[in-house]
Amino acid sequence: MRFMIGYQMLPDDALLDLVLERREAVSEVYFAWPGFASGRGSSGRGDSLLTNELQNKLLSDLQRLSRGGIACNLLLNGHCYGRESLARVFYEKIGGVVDYLRTHIILSSITTSSPVIAKFLKQNFPELERRASVNMEIGSREGMDYLAEYFDGYYLRREWNRNRKKIEEIHAWCRQNRRKLYALANSGCLNECSAHNFHDNLVAHEDEIRAMDNAYDFQGVCREWLARKEKRERFLEVSNFIRPEDVRLYEGYFDAVKLATRVNPDPVKVAKAYLDGTYSGNLLDLLEPDHADLFLPEILENKLLPENFGEHVLNCDHDCPNCSRCRDALAGALVDVEAWNRRHETRR
Repeated sequence: MRFMIGYQMLPDDALLDLVLERREAVSEVYFAWPGFASGRGSSGRGDSLLTNELQNKLLSDLQRLSRGGIACNLLLNGHCYGRESLARVFYEKIGGVVDYLRTHIILSSITTSSPVIAKFLKQNFPELERRASVNMEIGSREGMDYLAEYFDGYYLRREWNRNRKKIEEIHAWCRQNRRKLYALANSGCLNECSAHNFHDNLVAHEDEIRAMDNAYDFQGVCREWLARKEKRERFLEVSNFIRPEDVRLYEGYFDAVKLATRVNPDPVKVAKAYLDGTYSGNLLDLLEPDHADLFLPEILENKLLPENFGEHVLNCDHDCPNCSRCRDALAGALVDVEAWNRRHETRR
């Protein structure tokens, strides 16, 4: 399996070094460009010196990756672009940025949540792959067919990561219609989140929201839900992540697997775990969002989960109310963080 790794600006070159060192397993690096809302992190609006410096650093890093033969994927996957969504000036801006990037890096594809942006790209940059964002939550043949005129590839809806029947059904449609299929491996988002679209809209408008005197700080209903112990016991059954050890089970289904690393506190650790196909430590640290602080003083030791965990959840009938397997697996893998640290210090 090959991986798509999200760019994050770090104080050192550790992430770039890892990508270049393991380039045979990396299909591309995806990134957001300052001045555009995206699915995560700051949209970088404005023309401040700081924004220009960040843009120059980003371009320099992407050029280094391009010299190493790594393809780049531009994110235009904001969930909402407000009054600019259909504006001529907005599409002129997109065209200018895409033209600029094509002359400086290996820009091979663009991921978007907007069917109109996809239409614009097809009309003006037909050589670039247009990919439907995971934020569009496409999980059916009909959902893909509606947009097939404008998209070349799709990210599978997160909730189907552990449903082999659905994956096989959608994979078959993609092959029949010569479309690519991708998956997001390490999302910490909970299944069927009823506030997901609302949260994505907030992220898209975060710079405007940050400038206001706000009455509330919304971090996601998942955090409030998981803050209750009786709800945390259900974490594995309402999750959709694929462990590093279990990616092998998806060979042949996906053209590549995406790793969420753009805002993770340790993107190098995430990328290395999946590139190695194994990980010992707090599994929550690999997710985005990670929720790790909500489980303290316990951590979820990946190696204590059943060896066949990934195979089981991929093939089970998901009758969760009448099954305790995931809850039992979680209970058996939670360990006190201080005891875990002492044990690993002794081993060193």
